[in-house]
Amino acid sequence: MDFAPWSDRADRDERATGAERATGANRSVTYVPATVTRSAKIVVAGGFGVGKTTLIGSVSEVRPLRMEEPITQASAGVDDLRGTPHKTTTTVAMDFGRIHMAGGRIALYLFGLPGQSRFQPLWEDLAEGALGCLVLADTRDLDASHDALGLLDGAGIPYAVAINTFPGAPGYPEAELREALALEPATPLTYCDARDRASSLHALITLTEYLSEHRSAALLESRR
Repeated sequence: MDFAPWSDRADRDERATGAERATGANRSVTYVPATVTRSAKIVVAGGFGVGKTTLIGSVSEVRPLRMEEPITQASAGVDDLRGTPHKTTTTVAMDFGRIHMAGGRIALYLFGLPGQSRFQPLWEDLAEGALGCLVLADTRDLDASHDALGLLDGAGIPYAVAINTFPGAPGYPEAELREALALEPATPLTYCDARDRASSLHALITLTEYLSEHRSAALLESRR
């Protein structure tokens, strides 16, 4: 599975600062290429501050759309900032990005869900029609992923889980992580650094390969 190159990517990478590379701030908005013949909606979910906005920003080939607001005193006691003390904004609607695969023939539209459970009605709307979901998890607070996992299980949306490797976060054996997240044996579990494009793409490739296998199995089952 290969990825279409960014337009004028090399020139932009030379001009971009490290922060711009991480956030995608230097990318221009472009129209969908004429080569695209298929598209799919992918949802990125997970708890508050788990790195959804960062991951979409690191992989999007267009300037990512972000709907964020400053964190105010009103969130005290509601939003847990212990793991991200320097976080100053929070997603209040969604993040959006787009990448291309299979030589530019397939467009993946990425929708990042807000992390707080009070946005669950919005989660349900944004998840409608999704081919699958990448769930980000943080080993410092695995329980924060359960709301998203429960929603996906209830909606029948297949998903993969990626542990975002925050500096200083504890590591656990895969069997313990699967048990803590109550994952089915077939559900992919991988790791990523949401700040790193290659690492984030690896997590998305893991998801798309699983979705391909999942759809093939469902098709075979329907023909029996």
